[in-house]
Amino acid sequence: MAARVATFPRLQILFSMTRLFSGTPFDIPPQCDDCGKLQSECACTPAEKADAEKKRQRDADRLEPGKQTAKIRIEKRKAKRVVTVVDGLTAKANDLPALLSKLQAKCGAGGTVKADEDRLELQGDHLTSVSQTLRDLGFKVR
Repeated sequence: MAARVATFPRLQILFSMTRLFSGTPFDIPPQCDDCGKLQSECACTPAEKADAEKKRQRDADRLEPGKQTAKIRIEKRKAKRVVTVVDGLTAKANDLPALLSKLQAKCGAGGTVKADEDRLELQGDHLTSVSQTLRDLGFKVR
């Protein structure tokens, strides 16, 4: 096959062009999304590219607070313990640990993130302060 390509110069040119507009004024060589250099000159490692792609995907999945509704309720547990539960905010669309930290600081209470159930739990009855804090952050509250 190599001998055939060498004898036909048009085929040789055809096989050397890998992009649609290669060799025309409209040819724009592909660039790396992370460093901005040409892909042939890119020095990004595969791990760096994977991390950057995860960050881009996470940012794309985030929803603004005004498009989300938080459902707040009080649960009574055994031994008369009271817990404030915030549901309706998904881990994919929010940074739940950072949101929990804000709520804990506002309420002065401990709490946890139940990531598998997409819920926040705060120790104690903090219904009014949690709902006011979430409203201040831009969430709809029910």
